Amino acid sequence: MTFNKLLALVRSENGPRIRTDSRLVKDGDIFVAVKGTAYDGHDFIDQALANGARYIICQKDEQHTARNGRHESIIVEDTTEAAAILAQAAGGNPASKLTNLAVTGTNGKTTVAFLVRSCIQQAGQKCGLIGTVIYDTCSGHSYPAPLTTPDYLEIAARQKEMVKNGATYMVIEASSHALSQNRLAQVKCKAAAFTNLTGDHRDYHKTKEDYLTAKTRLFSALASNATAVLNTQSPEAEFIAAHTGTQLLWYAIGEKADIAAHIQSMDMGGTVFALDYAGRSSIVETPLLGLYNVSNCLAAAGLCLAAGFDLDTVAAGLSALKGVPGRLEKIDGGDFSIIIDYAHTDDALKNVLTTLKPLCKGKLRIVFGCGGDRDRTKRPRMAKIAEELADFVIVTSDNPRTEQPTDIINEIVTGFEKPHSKRIKVEPDRKNAIKLAIESAGKDDIVLIAGKGHEDYQIIGKQKFHFSDKEIAQECLWGKNRNIDTQTNQVI
Repeated sequence: MTFNKLLALVRSENGPRIRTDSRLVKDGDIFVAVKGTAYDGHDFIDQALANGARYIICQKDEQHTARNGRHESIIVEDTTEAAAILAQAAGGNPASKLTNLAVTGTNGKTTVAFLVRSCIQQAGQKCGLIGTVIYDTCSGHSYPAPLTTPDYLEIAARQKEMVKNGATYMVIEASSHALSQNRLAQVKCKAAAFTNLTGDHRDYHKTKEDYLTAKTRLFSALASNATAVLNTQSPEAEFIAAHTGTQLLWYAIGEKADIAAHIQSMDMGGTVFALDYAGRSSIVETPLLGLYNVSNCLAAAGLCLAAGFDLDTVAAGLSALKGVPGRLEKIDGGDFSIIIDYAHTDDALKNVLTTLKPLCKGKLRIVFGCGGDRDRTKRPRMAKIAEELADFVIVTSDNPRTEQPTDIINEIVTGFEKPHSKRIKVEPDRKNAIKLAIESAGKDDIVLIAGKGHEDYQIIGKQKFHFSDKEIAQECLWGKNRNIDTQTNQVI
């Protein structure tokens, strides 16, 4: 059996299923031995055979004992690409039926993706979305997202649903893990955008150079007639530009660029700016706050303009988005405000605090922690930022995973210049920390609950427990004899 013959078999009616997880293999399936983040699929070929795999695709010629009948091994240079080709073939090549747009960067991917979808919907078109918060296949409801960028099989399956539901566009968040593992193989993008690069994922990418190289793979894979949408205000964008052979579209705030934003006003109600492109200008009025969200708007605008949409439609689409779950999501506390945000890196935390500080008439209070089994180098950096920009800081637990919460907190605390200051408190129980911050809030204060954003769970050990910062905050407000509308987050 050659790979091409297997490909034809997969395309046929009732063709064999494709699996990359040996535990899911059943009689007659194809098992593709893919190297993942923690495991190498080649180590599980025997298990796949024991479960009845009929075809094994691998990168190295190993001897396997056939169980439950004969099996055939097919050797390929890259099993990740083979898995992507097979997945697309099995689904009728849905990627080729969509105009695919992608965004990568440390921060801003989710907001950019939501903005792109809003712009395309404004044009009367259907746009699927795969990202950190949801997988939206235009069916009328969305799926919670287990991964920012899923594997080849999931991408192809969701794209097939999008096409079935009448979508002609897809926007996808491309994580560095996914790019380094080639999960977007066979997804040809019309345009890709880069937001920024800051310290994160050093547990996976050992150096910043490796991290940047992973991000760059998205752009080096673009066809010559595609477009790379790049941030002139991110130093790493020049490296990306030098490693892509496609058209470049540069964006910037308050500077000369292909796409530029000139801010007219910004307050707690939102931001108004002029969007300039190709000698024309259109006004954007968005409820999104902060310079970094204006930059996100520009990245989204670049993707949509590259896809052929006109400037006024793009501006209207940017203005139409009311918010993104867990991204500067506001809960009205009456005489003070609560903000839920996903900021879980020092740069993201700095962006959020820098945005909120000039808008806060009272005290700026923050609750944050750091995830376990993740990049440890950012822990003291986040403490330093919080101490510099917030009036009161409560350090708590995030998703400790297999680490002890107190060990994580102790590493965070090393970043404080004055850890014993009355401005700084440690409360390992996240619910109690949120309660403490809200109960101590006064008139015109802002309480920022950072790190988990849209997540409705907490991972302790290897178990996932229901936990929502938003729900806890609302409960605490009820405890202060306030009634709030859970749909609008307004006091009633």
